[in-house]
Amino acid sequence: MKLPPASVAAWSGLAAREKLMVIGAAALVGLAIFWWVLVAPALSTLRTSGEQHRELDAQLARMRALQQQAQSLQAQPKQGYDESMRQLDAAVRQRLGTGARMTVAGDRVTLTLAATPPDALAAWLAQARVNARAVPGEAHLTRNAGGGWDGTLVLTLPPR
Repeated sequence: MKLPPASVAAWSGLAAREKLMVIGAAALVGLAIFWWVLVAPALSTLRTSGEQHRELDAQLARMRALQQQAQSLQAQPKQGYDESMRQLDAAVRQRLGTGARMTVAGDRVTLTLAATPPDALAAWLAQARVNARAVPGEAHLTRNAGGGWDGTLVLTLPPR
C-alpha cells in the first residue's frame, strides 16, 4: 500500500520521540477497538450465559411437563357424550355448588356462574377438561365486588 507523499513527508519530519508517541497512540486506539469489538461482547455473553442457561432449563422443564400432560391426555381412552355429561355434572356439583347452573344444547354446555370463587372455577375448569373432555369455547366473565366471577362459559363436549 502506497502512502500519500504528504503523509510520508510528515512522518519523516517527526522526531524519534514523536514517532514513538504516534505509534503508541495508534497501538492504544487499536487495542481499544479490539477490546470493544471482540473481547467485551464475548465477556458479556459469558457473564450472562449462566442465567440464560438456568432460564432455558426451566423453560425446557415446563415444556416437557406440558408434553407429558398432552401425551397422557392423548393416551386416555375415548369417552362418549353420556359419560362426559355425567362427569361434567358431577364436577359442577362438586366444585361449584349452587353458584352455577348448567344448560345443555347438543354438544355445547353453557355454564352460568354467580359469585364463583376464582380457585373453585380454576379447579373446575381443570377437572372438566381432564375428566369430561370438555373444551372451553367462549367465556363472558366479570369480577364482582366480592372477588368472585359472574357470567357464562360455553364448553364443547365430545360428539355423540
